Amino acid sequence: MKSLHMVAFVLLIIGGLNWGVSAAFGYNVVDMLLNSWPVVERLVYILIGLAALYELFSHRGMCKHCTA
Repeated sequence: MKSLHMVAFVLLIIGGLNWGVSAAFGYNVVDMLLNSWPVVERLVYILIGLAALYELFSHRGMCKHCTA
């Protein structure tokens, strides 16, 4: 479970940074990197969304700060 948690965490960081850069500077980093592969780009966004759902529903049980 720890490795799944780390993958979800990394995907959330990528998604969050992408949203921040997009809002601040108008650049979509994922789109810039995967522009020639729209299917892969869509898959990345789906994985980021699934990671957010996973963290939303499992975070409380795994976080040492939330369980204390």
